[in-house]
Amino acid sequence: MAVDSDITPFLRELIAQIRAQDIYGVWEGKSDRDLLAPFVVDRRSIPTIGDPDPHTLARIAQFYSAVALMIEKRSGIMACPIQQISSEGFGRIVLTCGRLVVVSKSVRDVHRFGFASLSKLEAEGGALVDAALGCIERYGDAATAD
Repeated sequence: MAVDSDITPFLRELIAQIRAQDIYGVWEGKSDRDLLAPFVVDRRSIPTIGDPDPHTLARIAQFYSAVALMIEKRSGIMACPIQQISSEGFGRIVLTCGRLVVVSKSVRDVHRFGFASLSKLEAEGGALVDAALGCIERYGDAATAD
């Protein structure tokens, strides 16, 4: 499937993550924009009652996996995402490179995970990647240590 020319490298990586998890070909006929649509949400319209939706948890994992792969592509150092989220929707996301924590983010109300627009999605993903690359540049020895 062709990628829209105006979709940024981060969004392309996120699309690749989504398509890679489509083991039965259900999303094969969907456009890239259709695959990104669930990441654009009106946060006010989503209740925080009950356990987080499995689809929401999957989107969180896809987003941070895309961040990790962009870090790896730009630095050459493998980044590993770790996600721990409680049934109440609170938790932490950590990305490590070697012994270095390059992203550490507390999350709450994961029921409402999403972004106001694709540009906000791109901005958040890009900011996380850039901050992680700054950590790697500053503490490179820890990032390459096992």
